[in-house]
Amino acid sequence: MQRPIHSLLVLTLGVLLTFPAGATDDAGERLRVGLVLGGGGARGAAHIGVLQELERLKVPVDAIAGTSMGAIVGGLYASGYSANDLVEIVSTMDWSGTLADSPNRADMSFRRKQDDEQFPIPFEIGVKNGTLNLPQGVIQGHKLGLLLRELTLHVSDVRDFDELPIPFRAVASDIVSGEAFVMGEGDLADAIRASMSVPAAFAPVTIGDRLLVDGGLVGNLPVDVIRTMDVDVVIAVDVEFPLYEKEDLGSVLAISEQMLTILIRKETLRQIADLDDDDVLIRPELGMFASTDFGRIVETLAPGAEAAREQAGKLERFSVDDREWQRYLAGRERVAEPKSIDFVRVEHDSRVSPAVLESRVDIEPGDAVDANRLANEANRMYGLRLFEHVGYRLVEEDGQTGVVFDARQKSWGDGFLRFGLDIEDDFEGSTAFNLNTRLWWPAINRLGAEWRSDLTLGTDPAFYSEFYQPLAVNSPLFVSPTLGIGQRNLNVFSVDDAFARLRLSEIRVGLDAGTEIGNWGEFRIGLFRGAGDARVKVGDPSIPNLDFESGGALARLRTDTFDNPWFPRSGYRGGVLWTLSRRSLGADDDYDTVEFEFATAFSRGKNTLVLGLDYGSAIDSNSAVQDYFPLGGFLSLSGLERNQLTGPHAGLARLVAYRRIGSSAGSLLDVPVYVGASIEQGNVWQTRDDISFDSTLTNGSLFLGLDSYIGPVVLAAGFAEGGRTNFYLFVGGSFIGNGLR
Repeated sequence: MQRPIHSLLVLTLGVLLTFPAGATDDAGERLRVGLVLGGGGARGAAHIGVLQELERLKVPVDAIAGTSMGAIVGGLYASGYSANDLVEIVSTMDWSGTLADSPNRADMSFRRKQDDEQFPIPFEIGVKNGTLNLPQGVIQGHKLGLLLRELTLHVSDVRDFDELPIPFRAVASDIVSGEAFVMGEGDLADAIRASMSVPAAFAPVTIGDRLLVDGGLVGNLPVDVIRTMDVDVVIAVDVEFPLYEKEDLGSVLAISEQMLTILIRKETLRQIADLDDDDVLIRPELGMFASTDFGRIVETLAPGAEAAREQAGKLERFSVDDREWQRYLAGRERVAEPKSIDFVRVEHDSRVSPAVLESRVDIEPGDAVDANRLANEANRMYGLRLFEHVGYRLVEEDGQTGVVFDARQKSWGDGFLRFGLDIEDDFEGSTAFNLNTRLWWPAINRLGAEWRSDLTLGTDPAFYSEFYQPLAVNSPLFVSPTLGIGQRNLNVFSVDDAFARLRLSEIRVGLDAGTEIGNWGEFRIGLFRGAGDARVKVGDPSIPNLDFESGGALARLRTDTFDNPWFPRSGYRGGVLWTLSRRSLGADDDYDTVEFEFATAFSRGKNTLVLGLDYGSAIDSNSAVQDYFPLGGFLSLSGLERNQLTGPHAGLARLVAYRRIGSSAGSLLDVPVYVGASIEQGNVWQTRDDISFDSTLTNGSLFLGLDSYIGPVVLAAGFAEGGRTNFYLFVGGSFIGNGLR
């Protein structure tokens, strides 16, 4: 009797080994596993740790539904990336740069670089139909959109998400109806982008006739969605932020966050209640890890994997053997065939001629499809600052592969207000305060004309307006009429003490013509005519007042390749200005002045060295006081008072070194902090014969600087020969390579 029983056991074992390992249904088929990945911002990277553990256990995933960060991880995994691929992506990504809108300065036109320096606050108010409007989100998502496009380019031809290596659904919220919108077709990059558009933080995404925001508002853990995708069991990963304890609810912000968490959590708990005994719920222990802390995002991977290991007893029921696992992995591979571009097209909704925009695209038919290159071309167009978003997509038309660049005009205005703030205090009673506003009307006509007007209120009130008109499509040539009105103080010193302060007032009109030089420079020549006066405001009343007339011609070359206008790490900035004052053009006297400035930056690691040289000279001896060159102040002989020295000839060399400290690179709230020092050597002279190295003054400084959202904030101490010191507080303005005037 034992032999028949033994034979039966062997036969039974042999039959079992012919079936794939893993749990099966009543028909003996492997149970289909559906994976649900919830939203949670930076906490959602824990999903990748879960995926690593599922791969280690050889658990195949047959369908994925995700919301917000869960849509990013789930969508990329569904498109063919492995868990280790996703680890590499999130650990090397510049999150603070990706989740921001400001274009890289290398991609900006020269005029937009000027805006960037002069009006640093990265926020615009739109002017449209006589009203002021705010954008729909603080972040428009341009860079994020390009990144998602690059990561999904290998499945760009897939319109039905069931045809991805793993069928996928992304959940967003229709901000108009308040209902969940499940995306199972269309453009994968757009679907992911819509699912994670946190209201107010990110601008909504338009898909069809729907205005979509983060799916977490209505379905942060979409178990009900995965149920519709022909799955037998569900693995749900919940990474929501926990509720605050009572003692942590001590601010309006904390109360607001708690309210939103409660509203989201209510729907999540309803979804969790729909799970049954065969399903698996995974909740990584992330504590109070902030959903915005992308700088530490890799720290969530281990808790995700650990939470999955704790459920290994349940998950192993869905494991398969090596042969089945290799077959599953082979089915997930999707290698895009190399393609070349047959045509290039720009689609946009602005008044600018398409040819103007196409001139910024350096891609031609026959070029290979290269995601990095396509993104660079989109960034260059975005650098015009005309559009809230510039993206690209690959299309198939009549058997040809083309790239279409989509540029969407800023929806919140036809004109835009930008702001800047300048504060200077020497802690000895001398304070300067200026509020700067620019009204910019871009794309006035098909050639790309623009009109910008600047108003400064405060210590140095001023108004400046310029109309900039390109002369032809794709031509760098332009004409530019200008008007300027302003006032400024001029201190008159005797030795080291100021004995009078003059108030200079001037009005000036001009007409320039010139050419852009790529996106790094500009050359212009022009005529000008003006008038002004200088009145004694403080000091000896016997000092005579001055009335003057100005008129002449100028030639100016300016360049700028700095990667940052205030704390550059690479690049250079420079300029040469030749001014001819002539009686025949209305001036009081005939004389010429020349000004030169140049600064260049070098970096290694967190350390940066900036070399700078400024020089100004009145070629003729009868130059007017209003054209004298000043020295004195931070990085301009730091131990002296601001503009303490003035004369018809001036020269200054500076060496500035600084190091970034306390970096939280990757955080959404990243504010770079620098500590540095400078050494400066220069002077002013009354005649060219007086100019000599022996007559120069040596000064230096120590400073602490922040590259803040309102521009540079600098606290500095300046030192001069003889032990003289000055202390400064600066907010806004430019101080690296900003010339003599």
